[in-house]
Amino acid sequence: MHLRYSYRIYPTASQCAVLARTFGCARVVYNDALAARKEARKAGLPYPRSADLQKLVITGAKKTPERAWLSSVGVDPLIQSLRDLDTAYRNFFDSVSGERAGRPVGLPRFKSRKDSRQSLRFTRNGFRIRSNRKLNLAKIGDVRVRWSRALPADPSSVTVVLDAAGRYHASFVVDVESDHLPEASSEVGIDLGLTTYAVLSDGSVIDNPRFLRKAERKLKAAQRELSRKAKGSKNRAKARKKVAKAHAKVADTRRDWLHKQTTRIIRETQAVYLEDLNVRGLARGRLAKSVHDAGWATFRHLLEEKAARYGRHIGIVHRAFPSSQLCSECGHRDGPKPLHVRTWACSACRALHDRDLNAARNILAAGQADRLNAPGGPARPGVAIPHQARPVERGTHLGDLRNTDTRAPGAEGIPRLQAGEDVKRPVAVPRSPSP
Repeated sequence: MHLRYSYRIYPTASQCAVLARTFGCARVVYNDALAARKEARKAGLPYPRSADLQKLVITGAKKTPERAWLSSVGVDPLIQSLRDLDTAYRNFFDSVSGERAGRPVGLPRFKSRKDSRQSLRFTRNGFRIRSNRKLNLAKIGDVRVRWSRALPADPSSVTVVLDAAGRYHASFVVDVESDHLPEASSEVGIDLGLTTYAVLSDGSVIDNPRFLRKAERKLKAAQRELSRKAKGSKNRAKARKKVAKAHAKVADTRRDWLHKQTTRIIRETQAVYLEDLNVRGLARGRLAKSVHDAGWATFRHLLEEKAARYGRHIGIVHRAFPSSQLCSECGHRDGPKPLHVRTWACSACRALHDRDLNAARNILAAGQADRLNAPGGPARPGVAIPHQARPVERGTHLGDLRNTDTRAPGAEGIPRLQAGEDVKRPVAVPRSPSP
């Protein structure tokens, strides 16, 4: 599997100038190639291939007076910018045809020199790591790298990134083997929220750190200072960078905290079940700032990545599942409840529930039921499941399992189907013909 390792780099003043020129050349090549394809489409001509575009916007353009300065930078980042354009078009066509899942992808757009993020990609021919631990980039030179940890293998490519805060990073792509952790016995369901960040079905609670809320005073002061600067002035550029650094500190702190929490959960549990939240819809409501500050999508993404690497299972429960309405003791559905209701008593069995803990237990039971009834059974990575242990019923919903007597561990009162056990359904009796 491919992993990225990002490190901070510190180019000199002259190297920063060469990098800025290379950023501009790569952007011009990308825009020229995009313009050529748009003109070909308007003229009804065949779709230009990458080899033809390379001859047109790189090799041929270097011989013209208008683009002669393309020869002053390395050719590898220019070629990779054409590869990025191919990827952008491929993503668009796959999105239109339905082959690409997720939100729709639009046509590629022209890049601007005012973009807050600039990047260059070098392949194996364009970089190397010297014996003095410096990163050598073609036509740029040896760049000092802050190695926070060693690379597990030789990188296949490196991307040099300049962010809005003016920081340079080198992102290496490394091919590593999956490192499965020893099998754990526990499985948890997680209910994400805003009052508390997450409540696990085993009763543990993760508090919401609210990094953006804590930094709001400093951010407001920096943004107020930026708004008072004249547009186009050097002081405004300095104030803009100050705001970007403040936001970058919040984002880095949140990312570090999410990495630590997800690593701990993956190490301690064999399977994790989450609810498929509509984060994009929630981020458009009155709680938008708190939803963005929580970073639920990043939390789920990190869990899925680490589960694939370390041999764990991640289950996603459908967002229509009423996790907050079901009683985890008897399974009775009590109906929707306002957000301010944090504890409630079941009207059927009179059990008192904490709203988030009850939802986490229901998510655990629903995830285990879906996993057990999936094709192939509850196979863990690297563990062979005998044929007689595979379920014979597919597509069974949680509501069909209420007739069984078994209950999911950690979610008392919510039954699930045992391996190899079939769900008994009523047999239809043929009607006798009318007299």
